[in-house]
Amino acid sequence: MLSELKNRGVQDVLIVVCDGLKHLPDSIGQVWPQTIVQTCVVHLLRNTYAYASRTDWAEIAKDLKPVYTAPSEQAALDRFAEFSDKWEKRYPAIIRLWTNTWAEFVPFLQFDNAIRQVIYTTNAIESVNARIRRAVKARGHFPTEAAALKCVYLAIMSLDPKGTARQRWSNRWKAALNAFEITFDGRLSAGRK
Repeated sequence: MLSELKNRGVQDVLIVVCDGLKHLPDSIGQVWPQTIVQTCVVHLLRNTYAYASRTDWAEIAKDLKPVYTAPSEQAALDRFAEFSDKWEKRYPAIIRLWTNTWAEFVPFLQFDNAIRQVIYTTNAIESVNARIRRAVKARGHFPTEAAALKCVYLAIMSLDPKGTARQRWSNRWKAALNAFEITFDGRLSAGRK
């Protein structure tokens, strides 16, 4: 699938945020060697809660926040050591989860806060996909490809029926676009030429 995307014109990808799919980072590296693979922080947190009692979720969230908001990898490692000291005896699987995914988590820490806010989660695209799936499932079948495309188009348009979200969305991205341009040294604007 990644090779097909490249053949269709996607020449460079700066960052791929994924939710822990095995072998995806290796596949991305083969197709786009400069791409940074980042695990979805929200998915990592959700997976963390799967190993903990619901009564501890709030405290675990409070103790993990300094890890994923740390200004550097070393600071995150220090905060994670503190987290481990407190929780390892009770929830060793959580510590193992974070240790095993640390390599895909730490790229996040090298970026400016504007970029972090954009790559923090894959929830936005998952929400769009869920709306499309729901619309297609409700319809059942389509007599033509054009009918299927219309259904998908209407599902996407229903996300913003007044058409006002585009302006809000683009304003939120201004700081991130500037940070991407500086961080990736012109690779972003090279794709627009």
